[in-house]
Amino acid sequence: MQKTNWKDAYKAKLTTPQEAVKRIKSGDTVLLAHAAAEPKALVEAMLDNYKEYSNVTISHMISLGEGRYSKPDMKDHFRYVGWFTDPSTRASIHQGQGDFVPVFFSEIPGMIRSKTLPVDVFMVMVSQPDEEGICSVGVSCDYTMQAIKSAATVIAQINAEVPRVGGEAYVHIDAFDCIVEASHPLPEVFWGESDEKDVAIGRHCASLIDDGATLQLGMGGIPNAVLAALRNKKHLGIHSEMISDGAVELIRAGVIDCSEKSIDRGKVVVNFLYGSKKLYDFVDNNPMIELRPADYTNNPLVIRQNSKFVCINSAIEVDLWGQVNAGSLNGKIFSGVGGQVDFIRGAAMSEDSRGIAIIAMHAAAVKKDGTKLSKIVGSLKAGTLVTTSQHDVDYVITEYGIAGLKGKTVKERARLLIAIADPDFREELASAFEARFGEKY
Repeated sequence: MQKTNWKDAYKAKLTTPQEAVKRIKSGDTVLLAHAAAEPKALVEAMLDNYKEYSNVTISHMISLGEGRYSKPDMKDHFRYVGWFTDPSTRASIHQGQGDFVPVFFSEIPGMIRSKTLPVDVFMVMVSQPDEEGICSVGVSCDYTMQAIKSAATVIAQINAEVPRVGGEAYVHIDAFDCIVEASHPLPEVFWGESDEKDVAIGRHCASLIDDGATLQLGMGGIPNAVLAALRNKKHLGIHSEMISDGAVELIRAGVIDCSEKSIDRGKVVVNFLYGSKKLYDFVDNNPMIELRPADYTNNPLVIRQNSKFVCINSAIEVDLWGQVNAGSLNGKIFSGVGGQVDFIRGAAMSEDSRGIAIIAMHAAAVKKDGTKLSKIVGSLKAGTLVTTSQHDVDYVITEYGIAGLKGKTVKERARLLIAIADPDFREELASAFEARFGEKY
């Protein structure tokens, strides 16, 4: 296509946010791009136009917006159906106005393709087009590329702040039904300094990571502490759902160079990005960073090909059987499975038999009123969701140590978990052990 042709087509598709959202019809399912790629200008225009809609379903993974479509005053117009939940939308599920779809992150692109998860309108934020009319989806490839292909209507917000990131992240403006130009800074997150517990957990995790390992980490204090503890390692790689600012420092220091990865050598492979402007500037036109869809990054059959693969995920609580709850709190949906099980199973299936899966968490949580709760519990309460089964769990790490559960009996597992529990709760857990197994702890 000649440059003049695509530019003419671009001008023909260019419209205002208010006009673009008129393409949404009552009864439609509207999918929003994930996390930092949520098209703020389009969402705000849709909400301003709310009186024109009834029974519009809004779906997405994490939203970094206000989630106004999920609030009680919007119930006659919008219904939120989440694939993961966050503070802006969680209450609607708890109150019964919204709903939740349990789904592995790796399955989402395929479920969009098969229309198991139907999409009528997809709203996405992308970079400015290059000289050939090609945009980058920038900070969210996960289900974005498949949604662009599958949705009946695709509305794109062009944001000059969106970085151009490579991999399977490029899309020509021909794929968009209408285009809106609206630039604003991307959402940022600053995790602050890791505390003493994070640092201890980071050291424990680092002790299991060899030079040349390929890593999957999430976001937050513990992953950043793990990265900080890896400064003396060599030739690490990344194959993950995402990276944040902590990874940037190790890449710049040469610790993460991806030179010994068994697949995608030399490339940091993720499906979305979320951090500060430092991260977004770092990945812009950086040939080392590649975005791939979630059915590649999170596919256990792909993950297993990474040599010395180590995945690190978190939990709300772990019981003495070794069952992990990472998605519910007090019997209510709190988040979702995300990619935890995808990566744990990929590590377990590793071709070199050197895959390691870690659940890393503080031994106890402190509520706002100062009450301390053990995150290692005798049994999960009724109504608690099991995110990762006892059969899948490998290592559990707290600030008090490492519990390697693979190949251990249920009694051995329970003893190992009690040993890394907060000392204030070990006597209580020992009693639970004795009641369950009929022998002294």
